[in-house]
Amino acid sequence: MVSLNSTPALGLVFGAVLGLGLWLVISTVPRIGRPRLLERVAPYVADISAEARSLLAHRPADPTPVLGLFARPIGRAVRTVVSEWLGGADTIARRLRQAGSTASVERFRGEQLAWSAGAFAVASAMAILAPSFGALPMVVRVAMPFLAAVLGAVMRDWMLQRAARRRLARISAELPTVLEFLTLSLTAGEGMLDAIRRVAGLGAGSGVLPTEFAAAVASVGTGVPLGQALARLRDELDHPALTRALDQVLGALERGAPLASVLRSQAGDAREEAKRTIIEQAGRKEVAMLVPLIFLILPVTIAFALFPGYLVLQAGF
Repeated sequence: MVSLNSTPALGLVFGAVLGLGLWLVISTVPRIGRPRLLERVAPYVADISAEARSLLAHRPADPTPVLGLFARPIGRAVRTVVSEWLGGADTIARRLRQAGSTASVERFRGEQLAWSAGAFAVASAMAILAPSFGALPMVVRVAMPFLAAVLGAVMRDWMLQRAARRRLARISAELPTVLEFLTLSLTAGEGMLDAIRRVAGLGAGSGVLPTEFAAAVASVGTGVPLGQALARLRDELDHPALTRALDQVLGALERGAPLASVLRSQAGDAREEAKRTIIEQAGRKEVAMLVPLIFLILPVTIAFALFPGYLVLQAGF
């Protein structure tokens, strides 16, 4: 049932929608009666008369400018919020590439729309059919499907971000070993392309970074220069440690510097960064371990220690 407190608000909303609809309908109805002489002559003298141009441009019954005046800032704010929360097309394309997905941005947006529609349908069914929601105000029940739709889109974007973070974490774990293997191949006398091809052949299918190198080698096989293929891999993945390593490799290729020493130093830096990452994760896990200790184990211990004394005091008095 609709509560008495929500009836005026719903009446105001329905009245505004009804008035706007009538305004739109009336604005499209042609005016009855013959046009005036000024209106018939104005199109022919509009190029020399300012009054005729103003008469032709005047549309007092057209609600489009007024609606645009209010809707344009709202639409701009909505686009800004969506771009910040859900990411723009470039951000989504980068996340899809980092997650190793072959889906396009349009397909991902379609999946987001499907998730929103599914959440909207489920929340609408719950708000209408579930008896436990009958006691809620009408405004809350009306807002629930829209909030569920927003949460559905956000959840799909969060899953993409989670997949991208996990894949980038695997790249961080594999990078020191791959760089050391490249250093070993270069030291043995192989070229940079042959070393990358060897790494891609040994680790393709089992590792993320060798698979990416295999794609770069395939691009080189189609005629793309090695430097351009590595630069594309660097820009698409946007991994900080990999970006630094590939920048050093590209610089060495351009200057003709020895690649083995460059890759050896980059492998050492990647090892040190991996150690720092492990220490930081251990610190965060240590803090997270305090949560069950403080909020679960400690209260139970205090209850077991104080409850017998409380019963004795109750029995004594």
